[in-house]
Amino acid sequence: MVIRPFGSYFGLVSDCAPFLRLTCAHLPVSLIVSLVVVLLSCTAFSDRAFGAWLTEDQAIMGTNVRVEIWSDDEAKGRETVEQAMAEMRRIDALMSPYIATSELAKINAEASVQPVVVSTELFDLLLESLRHSEQSGGAFDITFASVGYFYDYRRKQKPAESSLKQKAMLINYKLIKLDPQKQSVSFGQSGVRIDLGGIAKGYAVDKAIHLLKAAGVEHGLVRAGGDSRLLGDKKGRPWWLGIKHPRQEGFITSLPLENVAVSTSGDYERFFIDESGHRQHHILDPANGKPAMSVQSVTVIADEAVLTDPLSTTVFVMGVQGGLDYINRMPGVSVIIIDKAGQMFYSDDLIAP
Repeated sequence: MVIRPFGSYFGLVSDCAPFLRLTCAHLPVSLIVSLVVVLLSCTAFSDRAFGAWLTEDQAIMGTNVRVEIWSDDEAKGRETVEQAMAEMRRIDALMSPYIATSELAKINAEASVQPVVVSTELFDLLLESLRHSEQSGGAFDITFASVGYFYDYRRKQKPAESSLKQKAMLINYKLIKLDPQKQSVSFGQSGVRIDLGGIAKGYAVDKAIHLLKAAGVEHGLVRAGGDSRLLGDKKGRPWWLGIKHPRQEGFITSLPLENVAVSTSGDYERFFIDESGHRQHHILDPANGKPAMSVQSVTVIADEAVLTDPLSTTVFVMGVQGGLDYINRMPGVSVIIIDKAGQMFYSDDLIAP
């Protein structure tokens, strides 16, 4: 992972005071502060004699997916971009809880009754999800869907308190039974549901990046909602990540990055304000099935999006101190947390001594 020494770029960046204490000598691969990660790249520059930037946006996995690459051959490049999009659609068809024919939907429909045999790909990602659950002491838990299913953010509906207490008992990753011999999944109790929304997009982003690499792409990006991965730089220039304010319009700042995966979890994308004035958002605390309320945003930076995606959710649930302690024990991983008061906190590797 590489972050460009950005001293020479500061003339182009506004409101960078929070970072002045971080020296280039101590910058990790990817310094970034953000609620919502928005890639601020220039509009597609093209010179048909030397190549072109090709960009495509599609609605996949319940979010906007963007693929952007530099290609010396426009026809071949557009074919490669479509292949990356097709890979994202393939994974969505396999792992979406909302597509009735997906393997995940079949698990939710049948695993409480009988074991469901699944593909190696999905089985391995379930194993990875449970690894995060064990490692985090349950802060990351894909059975959050046992309660999350009853929240409707468009209609501004949440489960009744009496129902919530009962359903919250079903949030327990230990109720997921995986049989490696049969490659099957079963649930230890009726009513359990799973959702890979906290890891599948990061996994899909990585798969698309691997496809681009295999096609010979050296400069590009893949983004699915709050999960992004950068491939190389932008032909001698950095990729700029813009940082959106969690409670206001506009951005806090932007930073130059390359060859890095970044995931942001925030309470401002899928939410509603209830009758008591409380923010009901989609990142639930597995301990009680209610929205985790101690932070507004978490951004995690590492080599792969399949790691940054679940870690951003995990830290959001853990809160500031627990999240910092957790990430500080992980080499090559950085985090920036914005608490409920709007104060920023950084992992140790982002702070100059």
